[in-house]
Amino acid sequence: MQNDIPKGANYPPGTPTQADIDAEIADIAQNRPTSADPNWGAHRTLIDYPPYRSSILRHPSADLELVDPETIELHSPAFGHRDVHWTEYDLTQMVNGEPQGERIVVTGRLLDTDGRPVRNQLIEIWQANAGGRYRQKKERHPAPLDPNFNGVGRTLTDDEGRYTFVTIKPGPYPWPNHQNAWRPAHIHFSVFGSKFTERMVTQMYFPGDPLMPLDPIFQSITSERGQKSLIADYDHDVSVPDWALGYRWDIVLNGSNRTWFASIDGPEEEE
Repeated sequence: MQNDIPKGANYPPGTPTQADIDAEIADIAQNRPTSADPNWGAHRTLIDYPPYRSSILRHPSADLELVDPETIELHSPAFGHRDVHWTEYDLTQMVNGEPQGERIVVTGRLLDTDGRPVRNQLIEIWQANAGGRYRQKKERHPAPLDPNFNGVGRTLTDDEGRYTFVTIKPGPYPWPNHQNAWRPAHIHFSVFGSKFTERMVTQMYFPGDPLMPLDPIFQSITSERGQKSLIADYDHDVSVPDWALGYRWDIVLNGSNRTWFASIDGPEEEE
C-alpha cells in the first residue's frame, strides 16, 4: 500500500532544497568567469562551489607549500606486474558468488596530451553496488549490502594504454548535501600516470543519467567540455552478447584535452 512508503528524513530548519541548489547552480553557470575577466587566473580552479556545501571543508585552507618537483619525482609510487594480480580487473569474481545487478564492461585507453598511450600504469576503481551502497563502515544508505560484491578493482594498462574492467553498474545513492540529494551513478577512478604530477582521482558517469543536472559535484565542473570528458560512451561493440553491456571511456592525463578532475578543475572557456 502507498502508506507503507517511508516519509523520508526530517531535515534541520534551513536545510536547502533541490530547488535552492538548482537556482545556485544556474546562477553560477550564467555568471561564471571567462578568459575576458581580468581575474580569470584566480577563477580557473573552482575550489569553493557553494552548491556543493562541503567543498569548503574538502580542501586546504592554507597556501600550498612550494617544493622541488624533482624531489617529488624521486618519491613517486612505482608498480609492476607482480603487484597487481591479473584477475583484479573483474569485480564480479572477487567473492565466491555472483553479485546482483547489471553486469557491464568498461574499457578505454590512458593517453598523454599528444594522444600517445601511457603504458603499464596502475588504474584503480571503487564504486557502490547495484543498490547504491558502498561496502564501508560509515555507510548510512539503507540499501542492502551485496555479500558477493566488494566494489574495488585494479589493473595495469597494456602497451597500447588500454584498460578493461568487468563490474556491476552502480546505483545512485542519497547524500546529505541538501534535502533529497542523490548522486548519479558513477565509478571512482584513481590513475597514477607516468609521474607524480599526473596523479589523478576522478569519477566516470553514465550517459543519459537524469541526476547529473541536479548534482552539485558534477555541476561544479562548469565547462561543458569538462563535463563531457567524464561521461562514458555506450559502445555496443564492447558489449558481450547475452552477458554484459559495454562502455568506453578514454582518460587523458594532461594538456588542454585532459580528463577533468572531479571538483578540482574549474571554469574553462568553451571552444
